[in-house]
Amino acid sequence: MSTENEGTAVPAAPSAPPAPAAPEPDSATAAQQPGYGAGPVPDAGQRPSAATAREQPAHAPQPGPVPAGAPQTQSRGAGWPPPPPVYPSYGGGDVGIGGHGGGPAWGAPMAPVPPAPKKRNGGLVAGVLAAALIAGGVGGGFGYWAAERNDNPNDSTTVSAAGDLKDFKREPGTVAAVAGKALPSVVTIQAQGGDGEGGTGTGFVYDKEGHIVTNNHVVASAADSGALSVTFSNGKKYAAEVVGRAQGYDVAVLKLKNAPSGLAPLPLGDSDKVAVGDSTIAIGAPFGLSNTVTTGIVSAKDRPVASGDGQGSKASYMSALQTDASINPGNSGGPLLDSRGAVIGINSAIQSGGGSGGFGQSQAGSIGLGFAIPVNQATTVAEQLIKTGEPVYPVIGATVAMDEKSTGGAKVADSGAGNTPAVMPNGPAAKAGLKAGDVITKLDDRVIESGPTLISEIWTHKPDDKVTLTYERAGKSSTVDVTLGQRKGDDS
Repeated sequence: MSTENEGTAVPAAPSAPPAPAAPEPDSATAAQQPGYGAGPVPDAGQRPSAATAREQPAHAPQPGPVPAGAPQTQSRGAGWPPPPPVYPSYGGGDVGIGGHGGGPAWGAPMAPVPPAPKKRNGGLVAGVLAAALIAGGVGGGFGYWAAERNDNPNDSTTVSAAGDLKDFKREPGTVAAVAGKALPSVVTIQAQGGDGEGGTGTGFVYDKEGHIVTNNHVVASAADSGALSVTFSNGKKYAAEVVGRAQGYDVAVLKLKNAPSGLAPLPLGDSDKVAVGDSTIAIGAPFGLSNTVTTGIVSAKDRPVASGDGQGSKASYMSALQTDASINPGNSGGPLLDSRGAVIGINSAIQSGGGSGGFGQSQAGSIGLGFAIPVNQATTVAEQLIKTGEPVYPVIGATVAMDEKSTGGAKVADSGAGNTPAVMPNGPAAKAGLKAGDVITKLDDRVIESGPTLISEIWTHKPDDKVTLTYERAGKSSTVDVTLGQRKGDDS
């Protein structure tokens, strides 16, 4: 609302014979009234035309001469009072780890945020500008409201908070209290590959020795020949090195080269006891914005997710915790906390509303479908990596078809890699009597819909665990007990 136009003087119009009342102006006409919308504003000292005078309603009083020294005001013609000003509006699928699409049912790793300071800074500035524009619109709206209601200049619309803000204490269990306690133990990871490629992800303090747990895809680019550093919420940065990583689980462990004293590991929860509807808190560095806290709930459990980086690497599998807490690229490897502040998962994937893409490519943000590796599984993997430096996977010793769209079960393939037998001789499946062509439909009480679903479920167990498989052969359903074997490393 232009205060300059409101102060423009308009001399009295010459008297004119009464005219029939003008029809009620529509919104387009109203928008052209002086001082509002896009219509012209009469200059000071300019008399309105006869046509303008004739447009005044018959009952409208004609303005008289303006006394000397009187306040200068704008003539109020047809359409007064003016309509409220119109303010501009602002605003603008595939499962993928951190926002990458990976098909209708499965996903790709959440891309670390590329470390391009100039580009990221530009994006940050643009974000600040956009926020300023939105705030300007809100401010304009409030200005109009205040101008219309400010009859008494002595009235105040401000209210002072009781007590001193320094004495305000947040109750234990509130999001602010949980986040305040957890943030010092969450780090932002910068990975720089030997070829100059890299990105930003998240991790958290696992123990007092300086081990940091994160996603494999966060550090993969710098694992062999590159540089890794972690930055704490207080801004202190430390160099780090890879202790071990498991591509299949999408878990990696780093160690600070000069770990400071007084590290506070995050407490670990029990993901097996998590219930749908439990509150969740995610902490990470979405799009490079470190120390970002978002909240939600556990929206599902045991969600099978298979993911790849879109660049030909081997897939990762998880039987994930699903959450609607906002998770975006850069949240990868960060903790998913329960309402007590205990880690229940490692944020690793989201269902994206945009198109598919690989690491570093443009992608849509969170649409409220995020996936986290259950902490019980992540802890087992992390301990193995710290102990030996390589992962161990439980296996049934059979190759299954990896048709992600299948909903009828996991079919044992006709042959394995390199035309090897689909059922490994003397392996767990062979000892249980499974054959090529069998369709596995259940593992214990879990329904198996596809090959990726079977692998996701098997990998929640440990080698030597005994499971019960239900399978179909020639239209007949059978069950058999299988003792899981093991496979070491990602290359075998």
